Amino acid sequence: MPRNFALKVITTNRLVEGDAVYLTQAGKWSSEFADAEVFADLGSATSALEKANEQTLFHIGAYLADAEIDPSGRPRPIHYREQIRSRGPSNYFHGKQAEAANV
Repeated sequence: MPRNFALKVITTNRLVEGDAVYLTQAGKWSSEFADAEVFADLGSATSALEKANEQTLFHIGAYLADAEIDPSGRPRPIHYREQIRSRGPSNYFHGKQAEAANV
């Protein structure tokens, strides 16, 4: 049985800063996952991804990431990797790393 299609957003990293960014409905890039345009079908998601990947001066390697809609109606990441990327750089102590540093 085929798996149901998960909602998608388009994401990449800026070339200069390396920050994770998300394509908005206006065709701009936002650092907030909640600003991302959500695609409900693979055809429109793939078409938008092809256009996004033409912006090679800004980024390289945009891809589709699974999303869901939160209770306030905004998209949020499903997978752990995207949750981490959406929170910003992970080059600081957090979780167990922070607890170990305070010992």
